[in-house]
Amino acid sequence: MRSGRNISGQLLPYTYEGSAPTKRESFYGPLMVPTAIRSSMKNSETPSINIDRLRANMLKLGQIGRHEGGGLCRLGFTNEDMEARRWLMETIDSAGGIARLDGAGNVIGRWFDGENAPVVLGSHIDSVMGGGLFDGTLGVLAGVECARAVAESAFVPKRPLEIVAFADEEGRFGGMFGVQAFIGQITPDWLERAVDPEGVRLCEAMAAQGLEPMAALSAARRPEDIHAFLELHIEQGPVLEAENRRIGVVEGISGIFKWMVHLRGRANHAGTSPMHLRSDAFMGLADFAHEIPRILDEEGSEGSRLTVGKVELLPGNPHTVPGEVVFSLVGRDIDPAVLQRLADACQRVLSAIARKKGLHFEYSQLSWLEPQRCHPEVIESFLQAARNLGEDPLLMPSGAGHDTQFMAKLTRAGMIFVPSVAGISHAPDELTHWTDVELGAQVLLRALVDWIK
Repeated sequence: MRSGRNISGQLLPYTYEGSAPTKRESFYGPLMVPTAIRSSMKNSETPSINIDRLRANMLKLGQIGRHEGGGLCRLGFTNEDMEARRWLMETIDSAGGIARLDGAGNVIGRWFDGENAPVVLGSHIDSVMGGGLFDGTLGVLAGVECARAVAESAFVPKRPLEIVAFADEEGRFGGMFGVQAFIGQITPDWLERAVDPEGVRLCEAMAAQGLEPMAALSAARRPEDIHAFLELHIEQGPVLEAENRRIGVVEGISGIFKWMVHLRGRANHAGTSPMHLRSDAFMGLADFAHEIPRILDEEGSEGSRLTVGKVELLPGNPHTVPGEVVFSLVGRDIDPAVLQRLADACQRVLSAIARKKGLHFEYSQLSWLEPQRCHPEVIESFLQAARNLGEDPLLMPSGAGHDTQFMAKLTRAGMIFVPSVAGISHAPDELTHWTDVELGAQVLLRALVDWIK
């Protein structure tokens, strides 16, 4: 492992520690602010975001993993991902915190020592192939800026503050590895079996970066270790822009079920098979797609989603009636009862279509994530912070998965959104205006102060 310097200049290793250090073994020490920061301290009791500094850090990190095809490529546990983590640790150190890497590869920065449980801010800095500048990164670097803003003000926090950049949030190896390790959901068997779509094993990828895979088991924190978790994220959708709102306060994160569905009929010659005598698997899918709006109207809610995103027709010959169709079906809703109703309705409709069309129907459930409500106290602190800044925040669900949905199982957790231009994300032209970035970071900071005062 590489070593770094603490805020007084002493060399420290980036250790594989999972639980918060006890007072006896703590290497954090009392808060000491470096001269470069101390010289610029404000007398104000109210910390404030420095958007120029936050923007500069966002752009610097955005140079790591730039992809020649456009956008970023910092897949979990690749060289680019680890370079970004090293840069982040150095940035935390220079901002007055102390950085370490836990056993799961999560970067953790800490400011303000004390015996009280810390408030944690964070998100992730890994990306999808061809990802954008803001996804995940905003929540991490806005957290660093919040910590630095507090350190530069006359405000004296009563709780420590931690910033976490969770490893492999984008799911190269399935799930959200870093945050699941953080809350204690990772097992030795999971570590051994996890592979990416190219067949690379998680254990191999971690070892190639000098990490001990089984050390991920030490990353687990206890509920009493964390006072609250706050996350800032881009919306990755069009709702805030359409509603002309600049802040979204997330009330909960949608649950998700993912199926692979098989409809099997009979392949036959497309020229000699009369239409009324065919057992066409594709027509079964077409009928089901036509039924999706009705299922949503009868069983869903305003926030329900059903998506057929991947389809394979077999044998795949232009002159052959498809004998089999394999397709993905993903359902989402914030209410667990509604999510179950959607799944039950999809099963009933597919069964009925299969009988009518003379097809065989079966499906395998690849995953089922329960919806997760954000904590009412965190929601209220975000709403109040936004209103105090003159904004009218929109209380809204999150259709995408985020680290908050796992952290909510461990502690009081919640998140806020800022608008994504045209709703675009996971793409090179992902964009959030810097004025909205600044506002989101200010809301995060105002809420944070309420939790550490």
